[in-house]
Amino acid sequence: MKSAKTILIVVMLFLTGVSFTGYAQDKYGSEPELCKTNLSLFHEAVKMGNYDAAYEPWKWCIENCPTASKIIFSDGIKMGEAKYDMAAGRIEVKKGEKIQTNDYIVKVEKGYFDTNKLNKEQMAEHAIEVIYVYNLRVKHFPENLGKVYSDWANFLFKRAVLEEISLKEEIFDKLGKSFNADPTGMSVKNLGKYFETVTEIEKDVNPQRVFDTYDDITEAVGLKMDKYSRELDALNDKVAKGAQLSSKEQKKKRAREVNLRALGQVEGYLDNTLTEVATCDRLIPLYKDNYEKNKSNVTWLKRAVSRLNQKECTDNPIYPKMVEAYVNSAPSSDAFVFYAGILMEQGESNKAIEYFNKAIDLESDNYKKAKYYYRVAMIMKKKGSRSESRKYARLAIKERPSMGSAYLLISNLYASSANTCGTDEISKRMVYVAAADKAKQAKAADPGITSTANKYIKSYMASAPSKKLVFTEGLQSGSQHKIGCWINETARIP
Repeated sequence: MKSAKTILIVVMLFLTGVSFTGYAQDKYGSEPELCKTNLSLFHEAVKMGNYDAAYEPWKWCIENCPTASKIIFSDGIKMGEAKYDMAAGRIEVKKGEKIQTNDYIVKVEKGYFDTNKLNKEQMAEHAIEVIYVYNLRVKHFPENLGKVYSDWANFLFKRAVLEEISLKEEIFDKLGKSFNADPTGMSVKNLGKYFETVTEIEKDVNPQRVFDTYDDITEAVGLKMDKYSRELDALNDKVAKGAQLSSKEQKKKRAREVNLRALGQVEGYLDNTLTEVATCDRLIPLYKDNYEKNKSNVTWLKRAVSRLNQKECTDNPIYPKMVEAYVNSAPSSDAFVFYAGILMEQGESNKAIEYFNKAIDLESDNYKKAKYYYRVAMIMKKKGSRSESRKYARLAIKERPSMGSAYLLISNLYASSANTCGTDEISKRMVYVAAADKAKQAKAADPGITSTANKYIKSYMASAPSKKLVFTEGLQSGSQHKIGCWINETARIP
């Protein structure tokens, strides 16, 4: 009888959600209704910017029902940082708002106006509170940590600058945790900062870690850029078909263009940082030493082959050896393209084309097809087959209209043909105009490549016909000029 009562009690506790320790199994804690009320009170007050009214109900929630909602932590961090900024003499303002000081009125173009009235003691107190909230956020909601740790690092950056203290180790720790959790959640600035620090620390003692970090970041950036490019392509396609974008879609389009430009700058920054480390003299011995233990490691082989190919370190015998190992370990479309490049180098053109086509046929995703066509175009460029290189670059653009790198490749092919495709000064200089036009198309198609495209345009237009030359030749500015040779295009005389 006693055991039957015990079973009945256990069943009742299970059905009512009460644990054997006597506490309610409810994310809202032991007083769920009060928790819900306080959640609503502080969140509405935070939205209105009334942090004084928000503080007590927020404090009750973080102490009594911290698992109730993530807004406890997002709002808590927002309030804590606002108090920190006030102690630092920073006034949060809207862009373009005018602030009255004792001596003058200033128009603010950024999000903050600095009064230079610092209270470092209060700043330190509020900083401790912000860090306390971040720690509890990670404890109770261990998700989306790439962004959480990245934002945490941003706060530490700000603190180091405003309080004039060294937080280098703490910042690097948070960036590392952000990167390990999810690099796609990191801000553009923090991706670059993290890589710069890893490179600084490891370039001489462990260059492999530098390369691995670079690959992880570029893959994360690439995933983001592909996602944004697909969304932007869909919106541009809608416009091209004559449809009107809604205000929400227009906002999304602008946001994606801004995101792509920022991410494009990251790729350039990473490449510049890596240039010092990723030389053929460093790469070849490193890959030779590590080949035996990694010859079945698909990820290692793919990254190593890609890097040697990108840095044009393909003359050493280790390169074809690694490519063959990659093909044998993962007979994929990606591996076939690299293998085709080796066949091309060996003079087996027909077999190389066979593997190129095999790679393309295996792939159903248009964006991946575009990448393979682009890689073939780069191989053809290296072989000196400019017309064939352009052919594959155009195929890449057909699969992915926003592939700015393919336009830039064509631009570069044109510029390198100025002396061979021109018979006199004006015709040679007009080739540079055609090259600049392709760079302009790259910029228009792909906001992520804006920075690089601008450099191409500036460089090529510096070699375009001058006003004096156009006048001397008796030509009309704005008229069409036919460029012959393999280019066979027209460009407007500047």
